[in-house]
Amino acid sequence: MLQNKKVVFDKAWEVSLHTEELDDSNIPDGSVLLKKIYSIISTGTELACLSGNEGWFKMPSVPGYACVGEIVKCGPKVEGYKAGDKILCYGNHSLYETIPAKGIFMPVPHGFDLKWVPFIRMATIAATAVRTSVIELGDYAAVCGQGLVGNMAMQLATLQGARVIAVDVADNRLEAAKKCGAALTINSASRDALEAVKNFTGGKGVSTLIDATGISELDVKNVEWVAQNGEMIFLGSPRGVYETNVTPFLNRVHLAPFNVTLKGAHEWKFPINKNPFVKHSLERNSELMFDLIARKKIILEPLLSEVASPSDCSAVYANLRDKKDQYMGVLFDWSELVPKLG
Repeated sequence: MLQNKKVVFDKAWEVSLHTEELDDSNIPDGSVLLKKIYSIISTGTELACLSGNEGWFKMPSVPGYACVGEIVKCGPKVEGYKAGDKILCYGNHSLYETIPAKGIFMPVPHGFDLKWVPFIRMATIAATAVRTSVIELGDYAAVCGQGLVGNMAMQLATLQGARVIAVDVADNRLEAAKKCGAALTINSASRDALEAVKNFTGGKGVSTLIDATGISELDVKNVEWVAQNGEMIFLGSPRGVYETNVTPFLNRVHLAPFNVTLKGAHEWKFPINKNPFVKHSLERNSELMFDLIARKKIILEPLLSEVASPSDCSAVYANLRDKKDQYMGVLFDWSELVPKLG
């Protein structure tokens, strides 16, 4: 038996670290027992769950988005893996977890810095927006929201060949965007963003606007940034109620002088594994992100705000809720909870 520890959302806005006994004697067929090293917090999704407003997330439950861990033991019928292998998977915030060795269950390339491994999933989420877009060399693009996913969307759109405007209301996030290659940063709380976008693009607006905030009010307002025959891409999942007259917004889509195309870019629009009949997949995107990060084509250092102990989980989520503009990437370090020998 192993002593497992896991972060639990007990009820709305209440988080604690639970301890339980885990039977490791009978690993199911095709699965492995994984000991976590780092897991990453997806702030938008996890705070939405913690608020109690996400119907699919029933509390009490263990949240989590992506992690890197070490295989402790393989169950029967597991091929190609062995104890000691370091793995990227979509695991939860726990010290140990039994996970099927399929789907996004990928070995970490030799020499890859383990703390960056959980960022792979966040990068693939961002990649969905660029894969969905028609961004080409020489285009102007804007990304509204410069949290972890929005920043990576900005970097990937830049790699695609666009001059990208990064927009947010937090100066520290915009400073990170500058370090990561944004062509222009706009604090929309202190500056007229529409005017700044128009000035930068010679009055035309951007051909692609990626919304990474999920704030419906901003989507309705910011469609004015989009140039004629441009596109607006919903990367952040819309949440909350917003009541307004949508006719002006829809006219930007319908009327010939604008002809804006709306596109959804939810992570799961692509298949999980490679398929000879489909170009893109989460697996292929993950492999690409490993390569881009290793070659420093995606810059992550400015995005890591904190490496926290799971023992401090309650304070971590309180800070993410109450001081959200101060944080971007936050990792739980599970190594300190592993019993030491001697």
